[in-house]
Amino acid sequence: MPRAKLYILIITFILPYTVKAQFETFKDSVVQLYGVVMSADSLKGLPGVSIVVAGQNRGTISNEVGIFSIVVLKGDKIEFSSIGYKPKTVIIPTDLKANQYSFIQLMISDTVFLPATIIKHRVTREQFERDFLNTNVPNDEIAIARSNNSLAVRRFLMCNLPVDGKEASSQYLRQRATKLYYSGQIAPQNIFNPVAWAEFIKAWKRGDFRKKK
Repeated sequence: MPRAKLYILIITFILPYTVKAQFETFKDSVVQLYGVVMSADSLKGLPGVSIVVAGQNRGTISNEVGIFSIVVLKGDKIEFSSIGYKPKTVIIPTDLKANQYSFIQLMISDTVFLPATIIKHRVTREQFERDFLNTNVPNDEIAIARSNNSLAVRRFLMCNLPVDGKEASSQYLRQRATKLYYSGQIAPQNIFNPVAWAEFIKAWKRGDFRKKK
C-alpha cells in the first residue's frame, strides 16, 4: 500500500475520535449561568443591569425583576455594571461538576456628588436690552475684528486657505459637468470673452498682479 494512502487511512480513522474528544471537552466547559441581581441595601431586584463576559463581545441584561441567564465557559470573568452602583466582577469556577451555576449578585450603591446648580429666573426683554447695551466691549477687539474683515485679508485667506470637503466636491462636480457639457466639441476660450477681459483690466488696475513685498 502506498504511504500516502496509508496516511489518509490513518487520518480517516483517527480524526472522528479527535473531533469527538474536543467536542466533549468543550461541552464539559459550557455553563448555563443564571441568577438574580439585587441591591445590597433593599434586596430588591435591579432591572437593566449589564452582564458582560470580559474580553468578549457578548452579554445580556437583567429583566424587570433582576433575573438574568447567559451561557458562559468555566473560568470566564463576568462583569456586572449599572448606573448608580459599583461594578462587580465574578469568576466562574473551573472545578464545577455540573453545567449549571446560579447565584445572587448584590450591587452596592455608588454615591456620586454633583456640583450645586443654581437656578435663576428668566430675564425680561427690557433687562436683556439694558445689559446688552451696557456691555463694555474693548476697542482692541473691535480693531482686530475690523482688520480680519478687511478686503486684503479676505483675499489672502481666499487664496491660501485650503478648501473643505463641500467646496472640493462642488468644484469637482462643476468641472465634471462642464466636461460633459462640451463633450465632443471644443470648449469656448476666455481669450475671446469680453467679460473676462473686463475683469482682467479691473484686476490690473487694482494691482492684483504686483509683486508682494
